[in-house]
Amino acid sequence: MHEVKRAIIVAAGIGKRMRPLTLEIPKPLIRVNGVRMIDTVIRGLHANGIEEIYVVVGYMKEKFFSLEKEYPGVSLIENPYYDSCNNISSLYMAREHIEESVILDADQVIYNEKVLEKTFERSGYNCVWSERETKEWLLTTKGGTVTGCSRTGGKGGWQLYSISRWTAEDGKRLRKHIETEFEEKENTQIYWDDIALFCYPEEYQLGIYKMEQGDVLEIDDVEELAETDKSYEKYVRQGENDGKN
Repeated sequence: MHEVKRAIIVAAGIGKRMRPLTLEIPKPLIRVNGVRMIDTVIRGLHANGIEEIYVVVGYMKEKFFSLEKEYPGVSLIENPYYDSCNNISSLYMAREHIEESVILDADQVIYNEKVLEKTFERSGYNCVWSERETKEWLLTTKGGTVTGCSRTGGKGGWQLYSISRWTAEDGKRLRKHIETEFEEKENTQIYWDDIALFCYPEEYQLGIYKMEQGDVLEIDDVEELAETDKSYEKYVRQGENDGKN
């Protein structure tokens, strides 16, 4: 068995699909039923004994400065490429910490802290089985090993969530591949997840960590936010009215 020693939380994005809210505040700091999304992530990590936490910031970085005072063990890493590159740039900036890590997006709500368990058998992603059609990334497996990934979704597969664990060996490999893509190939417009799933899939034997629907909530836009927190319905109505004008 392996054990997570540290966490990397990716929080540098602009969050365009959450406008107008993200014109004033970064998406991870938006409150869902009174609690900031990133708080559920950090508290979930702490509940599992993961105290060494790196938060990669970019857009409105100053809004995150208080986290280092609020949570012992939290350190901020600045991503100066957040507005010109995809999120591979965030993991590039945090590449020194990938070994024995759990990597998470900051803009999700953790309802079941057990999904952040620190012990794991091999590198891989938290997933939920999807029998129905979905537009989210969908993994196929054979014998518990990931054999493919669909960016356009589908059905009858494992829906990928932005929670992944990496062994020391795979972490070293992932760092090398990120440096190759970002520095040498200048392949700056890809997701960091593309590295293991699409760029070098033959070099990783990824597994899946099963979750249940409702353990984690990913919120992509204002409409989905309003479905969970009714206080945001006014922004949906505002958007509808703007569309009619």
